[in-house]
Amino acid sequence: MNAFLPLASGLVYAFVESTPEGKIVLLTLFLGSIFSWSVMVTKIRYLNFSKRQSDRFAALFRQDRAPLRVYETGARFEGSPRYEIYEAACAELCFQMLGSSEVDETFHARLEIADRVSPTQMRAVTAAMERAIGEASLKLESRMIILSTAVSGAPFLGLLGTVWGVMDAFGGIAKAGTPNLAAMAPGVSGALITTVVGLLVAIPAMFGYNFLVVSVRKEIVQSENFAAELSSEIEHRYVEHGHSSGHPVS
Repeated sequence: MNAFLPLASGLVYAFVESTPEGKIVLLTLFLGSIFSWSVMVTKIRYLNFSKRQSDRFAALFRQDRAPLRVYETGARFEGSPRYEIYEAACAELCFQMLGSSEVDETFHARLEIADRVSPTQMRAVTAAMERAIGEASLKLESRMIILSTAVSGAPFLGLLGTVWGVMDAFGGIAKAGTPNLAAMAPGVSGALITTVVGLLVAIPAMFGYNFLVVSVRKEIVQSENFAAELSSEIEHRYVEHGHSSGHPVS
């Protein structure tokens, strides 16, 4: 613990010696750090919750390969992108087959006697899934711009504070006419703290951003794969391609 005392005292000294402009830069970086850490924590928690919900939904969906079974039971998995895609597809499919997406006590009986949908109607179901994938992707990627801004902007903002502080320090020395190390040290020290803080903001944000980008991309790919799987199941059970007849298997 004692090893950190010189560092802490050095930072305090540099903060005290920084110019008003430097303190404004430090305040901006501090606020940026709060926002970036808030995004990292909330996004990681959301992605973990989303994964748990998606795993629960996938396990229930694959217990019975009937595509509309989970929709019929009314089970919900809020926060799961795959469930949101499934719900959008089932709602559109029921609308195309039954004229309504409402699930009531007659739903199963109406489904038993409903005709298969045409390929044109199936394209409407596919479009509903694509819209749901897009909405889920936007939700997963929301607020990532804050982290990318912290990664790219914080070092430059810190460097701006440093250059400004050094400029003021040399200007003050030139006016005083005392060009010695003792006169330069406080100003330079106060100027350098903004670069240090800028890096302290950017480095954690960089690691968090890279981790979240990979996690978000993984969830989006899994959602797209599930949409393809669901589309195949619906095509097999509920689409009339002109070479078969009869009612769908429920």
